Amino acid sequence: MGKSKRNSPKPGGNRAQRLAERKAALEQAAQSVTRPFEGLAAECDLVALREFVPSATAELKLSSSVAAERPVVLATVLPGAVAALVRAGDEPSGYVGAQMQFQGADPGADLAAAILWTQSAEPGDSLASVESVAGGPRLADVIDAGADLDLTVHQDFDWWVPEGVQPDAQVAATIEQAKQAIMPSARIALGADAVGAAWWVDAGDKAHIRWVRPENEDDLMLALARVHASGGLQLGEGSRFAGSFRTHGVLVPVFDLDPERHAEEWTKPAQEFGARLAEALATDAPLTADERRSRDGLRSRQVTLR
Repeated sequence: MGKSKRNSPKPGGNRAQRLAERKAALEQAAQSVTRPFEGLAAECDLVALREFVPSATAELKLSSSVAAERPVVLATVLPGAVAALVRAGDEPSGYVGAQMQFQGADPGADLAAAILWTQSAEPGDSLASVESVAGGPRLADVIDAGADLDLTVHQDFDWWVPEGVQPDAQVAATIEQAKQAIMPSARIALGADAVGAAWWVDAGDKAHIRWVRPENEDDLMLALARVHASGGLQLGEGSRFAGSFRTHGVLVPVFDLDPERHAEEWTKPAQEFGARLAEALATDAPLTADERRSRDGLRSRQVTLR
């Protein structure tokens, strides 16, 4: 009589370990928030700061429900990629990092926890990581949900050191190393009625515009397909549509650009493309055969970051 097959993995075996890792990954995915910054006026810029903007800062407008003890600055990344720190001085100020070394399942709630930490921490303290608590404050509870970010884009990391302070040799070397690796970036000024956040970056051999959009992904994809089928999915001469990626529940179209042109030169072409896309978004007619082919081609070029 043959041996019966095992219905459960041997404890401590490779299969048991793989199943345990898969279970843990599924549990983490189930806890992850698909669109952590949804409902915030600054959603698109928050996504950009977290995912690809090298160096930028913005003072946050805190919610009236927060007993604010000191101002808080949102930064792309802080020294050591810590979650937060409190800068000493006559008037201490808090700093929170969008790009943290340790990422949680809900980036919005993690940012909220970091902001609240800065209000009671001692000047000079830093917070290496933060883990938001289920049911704890959301980012919309801590900052003004209707406020845009008044951003300052930096081409270096000199702001890591307070004005008038001389950094020690190690800190100065770290800043210089980070400065050498930074890619020149700019936020494209699209006007008061613009939708989303368009960010330009000079990557060396080519430049890019990554345009974070807040629309429903399916609606945006249909609109992009309509624009593509009509020949309008570009920013004019020296540009081409490179594809799109999904991140934090939104879609980000990407354009490759001529690196010899300055960021400001793409403002008008981007505004014109925005108008074409808005018109396509407002159209509810069924897709034509050409538009369906465009949609299928665009979907095949999507990448999911997280």
